Amino acid sequence: MPDLLIKNCHVLQTDDAAGAVSVAKNSDILIDGNRISAVLPTDAARTAAQVLDGREMLAMPGLINTHAHVSMGIFRGLAEDVSIEKWFNEYMWPLESNLTEEDVFWGMQLGLAEMIEGGVTTVADHYFFMDRAAEAVRQAGTRAVLGWAVFGNQGYAALDATAEFVSRWQGQANGRITTLMAPHAPYTCDDDFLRATVAHAQNLGVGIHIHAAETLGQTEASLQKRGKTPIQVLADTGVFSVPTIIAHGCGILPEDITLMQSAGGKIGVAHAPKTYLKLGMGLTPIFDLQAAGIAVGLATDGPVSNNTLDIFESLRLMAMLQKHEARNPEVMTIPQAINIAVRGSAAVLGMENQLGRIAPGFLADVILVDMSGVHHQPLHSITANLVYNTRAGDVQTVIVDGRIIMRDRQLLTLDKAEIIRRVKGNMARLAQRVPSKRIQVYNP
Repeated sequence: MPDLLIKNCHVLQTDDAAGAVSVAKNSDILIDGNRISAVLPTDAARTAAQVLDGREMLAMPGLINTHAHVSMGIFRGLAEDVSIEKWFNEYMWPLESNLTEEDVFWGMQLGLAEMIEGGVTTVADHYFFMDRAAEAVRQAGTRAVLGWAVFGNQGYAALDATAEFVSRWQGQANGRITTLMAPHAPYTCDDDFLRATVAHAQNLGVGIHIHAAETLGQTEASLQKRGKTPIQVLADTGVFSVPTIIAHGCGILPEDITLMQSAGGKIGVAHAPKTYLKLGMGLTPIFDLQAAGIAVGLATDGPVSNNTLDIFESLRLMAMLQKHEARNPEVMTIPQAINIAVRGSAAVLGMENQLGRIAPGFLADVILVDMSGVHHQPLHSITANLVYNTRAGDVQTVIVDGRIIMRDRQLLTLDKAEIIRRVKGNMARLAQRVPSKRIQVYNP
């Protein structure tokens, strides 16, 4: 008898070879321990230790947020309608001088609650005080790839401390937490600092998560100052010798893609379209990257530049923006968009053999999406509705590692009322903005 049975649901299925997406209707998903053991046509007699009714639900892989600063939700709404330079120098980096370890813990819990409610089961988070972020993940029961962000001017002792965090938390929470090195960006970390980061990553057997070529302006500034693009800097300092998550890449040039391709599948790019729209950053060259065999996944970035941690919103914006930019409604088809959301995002994290499919042997990270709402009717195409109609609030049940952590919209691992009380209590202190106290300077 399986440990968990999701009964009589529709199952989202992907075909990596063909790039096709389909829905297996009226199916049962069997879960043993933390793995999916079978997907079979519904059998009324089939049972399990625990049974979930999946009628009118779409079962799909838990969503993956490939780049976020989750705890920044505590600053949500405090940096609006400003340029990217002002966003960093006059708002975000002064505000972050107020951060404490406990702010990160409660901010992480706030963001995890929001993501669970929106069907996000895995996040690649890049922030500060990450021991507390990791503890929040442990309590929430979600999956996370965590890196402690560090600037070059903090010195090598700070870099060493982030490496100790990597070692301390790698594989913790029954393997739900993995770690990597997280230098901030080529414009805040010099070449020697990046080389030292690579040495740590190689010694620890982990990857690197870094912002690079976030805008075309950053790329042009790097060429003027250093004679190299940010991507060339990463290649020359050895970053691409280890698995690498590049956040954003809106300033990636064609010659950069050739360099990235030569890394042999080690590089993935996190695409966060709402942030790009709000800050006027441009767009990641998704199709050029994919043509070169480089994985692209969906992300939200932080809740100050995005305002939500909603991957369904990112999915919809990505699809429509690619059509708009190409002036061609036939590009970024529904199967292409869904594949980026599930298979591409898993590949960006190097977990494509573990996550992003409802299939035997894969980790049991599954969400049930209610397709019965008025905004889904009439339900001619489940896949079209998934991209263009689905809301975070349609997610009814969330399973991570074979454990139900939200059932019928009720969080089972986090106390939402207490989390909100905690973050509200610190609003006045966190909102103080003194530019002279900023933690860093944006000057790419």
